[in-house]
Formats: sequence, C-alpha cells, structure tokens
Amino acid sequence: MNSKAFREQIRDWLQDNFPAPAEGSEQNEEDAKLWLDRLIGKGWTAPGWPTAYGGGGLDDSQHRILLQEMAAIGASVPAGGMGMGLIGPTLLEFGTEEQKQRHLTRIVRREVRWCQGYSEPGAGSDLAGLTTRAEDTGDYFLVNGQKTWTSGANLADWIFALVRTDPDVPKHDGISFVLMDMHQPGITVRPIRLISGASPFCDTFFDDAVAQKEDLVGKLNQGWTVGKRLLQHERSSGLRVTAGAGASRRKSGDPMGELAKKYLGETEGKISEPAIRDMVLKHRMKQRSLQLTQARAREENQSGRVPAETTSIFKLVGSTLTRESADLQTRLMGFQGFGWDGDQFSEEERTATRSWLRSRAVTIYGGTNEVQMNIISKRVLGLPD
Repeated sequence: MNSKAFREQIRDWLQDNFPAPAEGSEQNEEDAKLWLDRLIGKGWTAPGWPTAYGGGGLDDSQHRILLQEMAAIGASVPAGGMGMGLIGPTLLEFGTEEQKQRHLTRIVRREVRWCQGYSEPGAGSDLAGLTTRAEDTGDYFLVNGQKTWTSGANLADWIFALVRTDPDVPKHDGISFVLMDMHQPGITVRPIRLISGASPFCDTFFDDAVAQKEDLVGKLNQGWTVGKRLLQHERSSGLRVTAGAGASRRKSGDPMGELAKKYLGETEGKISEPAIRDMVLKHRMKQRSLQLTQARAREENQSGRVPAETTSIFKLVGSTLTRESADLQTRLMGFQGFGWDGDQFSEEERTATRSWLRSRAVTIYGGTNEVQMNIISKRVLGLPD
C-alpha cells in the first residue's frame, strides 16, 4: 500500500473510532478507556512492534503517518512509560522468545508498570561500580543490595536491574541484566521527597529478593552490553514520537507564545515586547530543529539502532532545552512564576514553580550532561581520554 492510500485508511479509521472530546474539554475517563481498548486492538499502543507480540507491525514511514494523523485531530498514543520506551525495545533485541511472549504482550496491553534499577548510592555516573549482588543458587538468583533514584518504583509491578554476578573480574565483565517481580517480600521501596514536593523517585532495597533464571536477559556476566543498549533507547526515545509534533502544534497553537501574551500583553496578535518575542521564537526554533534532526536520524538508521554518540547528542540537547523551557516559562510569568502556595497564585503558576524545580534534574538523570559531552568528545571529535 502506498503512503497516500495508507494515510487515507488511517484517517477513515480515526474518524470512525476516536471518541473526540467536546470542544474546550478533556477526554473523559470512559472515552479514554474506550480509546485505549481500540488502540490495543489495532496494536497501536506499540505501532512499530511486531504483530507477534501485540504490536502494529508498521514500518517507520507508516508509523510516522499514524502519529501525524493522530496529532492532527488531538489523539495520541497513551503514555507507555519504561515498559514501552526502555525494556520493551531491549527485549525485542536481546530477549528470548519466551521472554518476549510473556512480557511484551503485557506491555502492549498496558497491564504492567516497569521501573529501572540502575543507579546506586555509590554508583551513579560510574554505573559499572554497582555493588548489588545476585547469587546463583542453582534454580534462581538471590539479590541483595540497594538501588536509588528508582523512578516510579512505588507503583511498579516489575523492575529491570543491573546486578553483580561475578565480583572477581573487571567491573564491566561481572554484571548481569535481570528482571524481577516487585510484588515479593524481599523488595522494599521508600519514596524520596524532592524540593518540588513530589516523590517520583525512590530508594529500592533488595533483601534476598528472587530473580528467576528465565528472567536473565542476555548471557550471564554480559549484562553491561544489554544495559548500555537500554540507555541508548532511553536517550533516543524521542525519535519515535517527534514525527507528529508539527501537526500537534498546528492544532494546539503555541503554548509559550500564548503564555507570553497573557502575562506581557500583545500588539496586533503578537507578543508586545520584541525582545521577549525574539526569545520565544528562538527557543521554538531550537525545539523544532531537534525534532527534525531526530526524525532524520531515525530515517537514516532503518535498522533502528541509533549510534551511542547520536543518542548522547540528543540527550544533551534535549535535556538542556527542557531546562530552558522551564526557565523561559517562569521568566514570562515574572514574579507569578515563582509562587509556591497562597491564593495570589493560580494552579498554573504553582505548577510552573514545581516544574521549574523538577527541571533542574533533567540534565543529571539518564546520564548527566557532562557524561554525554565526554561521549561526544571521544566518539565524535576523537579527543583522547
């Protein structure tokens, strides 16, 4: 089927199946559930995954068209979290057929939540220095240790984790990648309260927790390869969702521009202050440039395996732009953009303050900007260690 025919087919299906909310309102819970069920039925919660695991089986071009048409009418694929963005693609590449059938189908149906067990109190940027141990008992692994900054661990059903299975070899060589059920007696989770008031991160403790042998991903003591590949999926996750951004913006308008007009005024439909108008425009251009570059990189790598240095560039630029967005938003609001509590601040303004505080962390988690610059300097610029 050519692209034009496929696009028309998508439009017809969306017109018949998307329960659009009333003008100016949000989709209600019942319609959201109906929409999710219909997407699952088509495999479009994971459009590019193989149909054998519940996915849509679309190629890159078809996936891009689907995202564009969904964005054009305000429809979107419900957030898939770490299951869809991280462990799913990793299992597609490294998992056994049994692991794929057991885990991927449940991710597609949104039946489980996943979290990531990488960082430890003494192993952050130097991740290979991790000390959480997994002892081979014969039938299963017995896991002891601690992970920190475990996003969503208090809500997760499963965790994918790097553990040390051989302490007597060089640190990169004795690591394995395992999956564990979070609903077992040997795992304790404690949320970490942040200055923003939220607790998206947790400390996770393992005390004789069990990792089944069938949930070892890749080979024993070769988990570092699997773990690094997953990080590339984390850093390049935007490649799969940016294609529809242009259509989405045309429908929803320019949020940052509207914010500037609201707090600073407008003249003939434009932000009244030229300097601020220029600032908003330049920021929007940088965001769009990143989206287009990501889309091009995806097209140029038909295998889907984006080089590590490319993902590091996207992580560096993307996280920096996220911080700049939060800075710009609070700047546009002026004093109202730093309200924490009180009737003089709206909910939108209090949310902006918390978003600004959370944004301080985006250049740290998932690999600090400094780590990304080291990778770029060595693998792109050829600089010595």
